[in-house]
Order: sequence, then structure tokens, then C-alpha cells
Amino acid sequence: MSMKSIGKSRMALGMAGLCVGASALTYHQTYAQQQTESDEEKSESESIQVFLSSEDGSPMDLSSMKVFSGTANLPLSTEIAKHLGVDLGKLQIKTYADGEIGINVHENVRGKDIYIIQPTCPPGVNDNLMELILLVSTMRRASARKITAVIPYFGYARQDRKMQSRVPISAADVCRLLEAMGVDRVVAVDLHCGQIQGFFGPRTPCDNLEGSVVALPHFAGLDLKSENTIVASPDAGGVHRAKHFRDRLKKHHGVDAGLAMIIKQRLRANAIERMDLVGNVEGCDVILVDDMIDTAGTLTKAASELHARGARRVYAYATHGLFNGPAVSRIQSSDIDQVVVCDTVPLSTNAKQCDKIKQISIGKLLSEAIVRIHFKQSVSALFSK
Repeated sequence: MSMKSIGKSRMALGMAGLCVGASALTYHQTYAQQQTESDEEKSESESIQVFLSSEDGSPMDLSSMKVFSGTANLPLSTEIAKHLGVDLGKLQIKTYADGEIGINVHENVRGKDIYIIQPTCPPGVNDNLMELILLVSTMRRASARKITAVIPYFGYARQDRKMQSRVPISAADVCRLLEAMGVDRVVAVDLHCGQIQGFFGPRTPCDNLEGSVVALPHFAGLDLKSENTIVASPDAGGVHRAKHFRDRLKKHHGVDAGLAMIIKQRLRANAIERMDLVGNVEGCDVILVDDMIDTAGTLTKAASELHARGARRVYAYATHGLFNGPAVSRIQSSDIDQVVVCDTVPLSTNAKQCDKIKQISIGKLLSEAIVRIHFKQSVSALFSK
């Protein structure tokens, strides 16, 4: 083959790398082109340089890092890459007629530290999970030095124990699948249960980031007063999460809120028989704190209970906004004043149109975590500021 033919082949290969499947990275390219750099974005970009600099102020070298994205949440991946000041790696992900997933990486990853951003979230939880597994396998077979899976939303996390006979512990099985494919490290955000970190072996560390740190400034700007603010958990299992949220609200924003808890009794999954409130919320502004919102049945029933007990305003915060089934219509017609979620899961069209739902970006937090992991710095220091 002549040198001219080789040049043409390489050019064609580079162009092929701009798309994921039929349209995914083409969508990524269009999405990136549509972003305008406002003054706010410029100031944010300047602040990013703080954690991209070493202790002596010199810029950190990211040449050994490559960031790739699956198709589950391209806007978030694009934002993370923008904060890092790198381009998303070129690859092609396509779905064949029989439903199989095909992956082709269009650049050299040998000896590189690879970061794969792919939440295993709905819609298409199983497709997104298989895509992540194949991406890890592809990078391992291509001789990547180290592979870190950044999983903002960890699918199957609620199936973390045996509640009855003859059922799988699916969260543990997903962890074993990822380990078998050769992942070296996992970064997740607000796992449903912290013990899921232990489902990975000691050679595969799992960082569980706290998404609430990006939401606290929003709630601090709502003119909340210590004497009439309550942070509430919608179930007994989330009391620790609510207490942690309350402590951070006090430490970083000076709002010394009280704590309440709702005890729910379920008939079956996504069906609640009754609720009991522990604590006094009369005349108070209440923030319901949970890790995720699925069909919003628990959330809206909890809000009704709080209003019935005299709450003045009811807000809700959850890291992961799934909004499945009737969730959006339930929230729209509920007693909740506002629901705040992170962008770990892409919002549906209905959720975007709901004026009670506000989405906050977690891209900067994830990019800072990636930098700290890459340069072997403390990740927990992100949450001790």
C-alpha cells in the first residue's frame, strides 16, 4: 500500500472515531458545538485550573490519561472532559440488528490510564451495563495500563442482600463481572448502600463520592433559618444520610437544622401501606434527603405526611433522579415545592418540562475526583473542604 493510501486510511479512521454507533458521538460533537462560553463558564474554567495545578503552581501533565464515554450520559461525560481540558477519546459503539453491541476504539491506549464514564442507568440499564463491561474488556485487551470505571449511577445497587430465599445478590454479581473484565478501580456516586464497596475485592478500590456537596449551596440560598429548618429522611435506612446532610449544612453554610424521620411500612416494592413521623415539623421548612427517586411514591407520600403535620415548605434532594413511571406527574401534583437532583442520570423530556424539578451538575466534582485519583492524591479531601 502506498504512503498516500495509508494517509487516506488514517484520515478515514479518524473521521470514523467521531461517532458512537450510528449517532452517539456525532451527538456528542453537536452537543459540544452548541455550548457557548459565557462569562460564568470562563470563571468556572479558571477555577478548574486550581486542581489541575501541582503544589508548586505548575500545570499537571494529563498526557498519560485518556477519557472515554459510553452512550448512557454523553452530556455529563462531555462536561467532565471540558473541566479536565481534554477531548473524549474516539471510539465507535453500535447496535447490530440482533441487539448485540459492537465496540471499536479508534486511538492507541497502550500503556495509558483509561477513565470510562458510563452510568448503568435507565433507560436500558442492561444495555448500559453490557456496554460498560465490553468497554472495560476492550481497553484491557488493548493493553491499557490502568482502567477506572466512573459509574455515576450504579445499576442493581438496590439488590444488595437476600431479603428472601432463592434470589440473587445482583449488586455483588455486577461487581464481580466488572472485576472479571479487568477493571482496576471504580468511582461511584452515592451508592444505595455503602457496603457495596466491599463487593469488590481489595485489589479493586471503589470510591463512593458524596453528591450532596454540589446541592448544599443551592439549599443554603433558599433563606433557610436554623430555628425552623428540618432535614428529614423518608425512611429509617436513610437516617445516616440525612444526618450527614444536616451536619454539612451546618458546617459549611451555618444552618443548624433539626432532624426528623419517616418510618414507612411497605406492602410490596413501590407500594407503601402507611407512614409514621418521628420528630416535630410544625411551621418548619423541611428538606427530604434520599439517594434516589424512582417512581416518587415514597417521596410524595412523605411530603403529604409532612404537610399534614404542619410543615410550611417541603423540598426534596436526591442524588439520582430516575423518575420512572408516574414519578413526574406525582411530583407535579404533590405538596413538594421543589425537587433537586444531580445529573448522574439524564432527565426524560417530561422531567425537563416539570417546573418543580431542578437538576444540578456533578461534572466538576467527578473531574476533580479523576484528577486526584490520577495523581495519587486524597479523594476524601474533596469533602473536607
